[in-house]
Amino acid sequence: MTPKEIKSALQKGKVALGVEFGSTTVKAILTTEDFQTVASGSYEWDNNFQDGLWTYAISDVWLGLQTAYRNLKQKVEDEYGVKINKIRTMGFSAMMHGYLAFDKEDTLLVPFRTWRNAITSEAATELTKLFDFNIPQRWSVAHLYQAILNQESHVKNIDFITTLAGYVHWQLTGKKVIGVGDASGMFPIDEQTSHYNQEMMTKFSALKSVQQYQWQIEDILPKPLIAGQNAGNLTENGAHLLDPTGDLESGSIIAPPEGDAGTGMVATNSVKKRTGNISVGTSIFSMIVLEKNLEHVYSNIDIVTTPTGLPVAMVHANNSASDLNAWAKLFSEFAHKIGSDIATNKLYEVLFNSALNEAEPDAGGLTGYGYYSGENITAIPEGRPLLVRQPDSKFTIGNLMRMHLFTAFGAIKIGMRILADEQVLTDNIVAQGGVFKTPIVAQKLLADALNTDITVMQTAGEGGPWGMALLALFTANKAQNQSLDDFLENSVFAEQQSETLSPDKKDVAGFESFMKRYIDGLEIELAAVKNLPAKKGNE
Repeated sequence: MTPKEIKSALQKGKVALGVEFGSTTVKAILTTEDFQTVASGSYEWDNNFQDGLWTYAISDVWLGLQTAYRNLKQKVEDEYGVKINKIRTMGFSAMMHGYLAFDKEDTLLVPFRTWRNAITSEAATELTKLFDFNIPQRWSVAHLYQAILNQESHVKNIDFITTLAGYVHWQLTGKKVIGVGDASGMFPIDEQTSHYNQEMMTKFSALKSVQQYQWQIEDILPKPLIAGQNAGNLTENGAHLLDPTGDLESGSIIAPPEGDAGTGMVATNSVKKRTGNISVGTSIFSMIVLEKNLEHVYSNIDIVTTPTGLPVAMVHANNSASDLNAWAKLFSEFAHKIGSDIATNKLYEVLFNSALNEAEPDAGGLTGYGYYSGENITAIPEGRPLLVRQPDSKFTIGNLMRMHLFTAFGAIKIGMRILADEQVLTDNIVAQGGVFKTPIVAQKLLADALNTDITVMQTAGEGGPWGMALLALFTANKAQNQSLDDFLENSVFAEQQSETLSPDKKDVAGFESFMKRYIDGLEIELAAVKNLPAKKGNE
């Protein structure tokens, strides 16, 4: 669209809003109906460690949403001279899993328990055995059952549990629904019905510890919806929550709320069988849409779904790029102290390129764990970021940065090996996330780490919020009777530019050397957890 056409679309409200609550940023994106990003707004936030649990304050949820939207709205007014009054369609996404429990008066019963909490080992183990289906510690049902096992007093008062995306959607529409992809991180989904697995629900309800409560599991979970189904409309109260100025009209069509895994699949055109994507941020996860069920149950492989309900093998690691970013911040601080006012993007470019061009294949013998929280894949209960080097390790900036990129991919590599052994096939893996904003470097090293071709699209930096905006447009246009696959393939990505990089044998071998040290050194991380206890109030 030309600037004049965009202005006209804005005036008529023929635009889509996608919002995603990520682990460090709440980001809103406004797109035209031809999928072009018009403006974006964001709000930086972070979880905090309170009383032994990772959480976000509910007040920050609304502050984040309103701030991100206000920034977006101001950019539209500054560039196009249009004050946003109408938005045709919108959708809301967030970090998957976790636990938000409410009573009949819609009061939050306990602080939001995020995906980052590794406190449900007993529940996850018991439910996995009961269902013969992997239930990760992050899943909502694991949090619920652990609260039951702990005999927490709030459980008897539960009327509704949901995810962060489901909560925001409920408040803006009044509808207690959820996208099937996000629902699949709450309770296992039946592929045939795209609803919660009834056999497993029956088994859960039959547990003696569950039978003491008046509620039934099927009644306290949000209703799953597949992509394209109308999940409600923006109410007047919802419009005011989003835009307290009162400028925004109610009535917008709203898509089913999805998790960040689902929006990542959409944003990378990875919703068909044999497609895959990987998202790198505070956490890291890969998603492979399955052709057939896995032969075994694996504790490191989650079975979730696409936004249309197809089964997906998900490998999720709690920690990825946080420590890399912390070291970049340290270098930035040093640069400013010596009078160098280097821009953030330039700093990352210099550091990343050193990892590619000035480092040894195995990162010079350096080993590290960017564990800010516990890591389920490697059975580490708490986070202790570590840098480990031997006297003969080659401690250079290039090797240090390569090591940080390698360790960002380390835990997920363990899960991906299982999929390779199961002969799970993909035609392509598309990567997205902030680390790919610097061209080539992270993409090339990820290809080496996974020993497979990695594609990065031109829209890699847009990520989940853009994917949510696409789902909103798909919902608004569902009358065209297009499948989500066809909508993405033929409309959204028909002319999308991308670049694919292949692994290099020497660098693949270098990563494997790093992985041996990474696995052998996990006892060091465990010793740090044991002997360096977390201070009260933070981990």
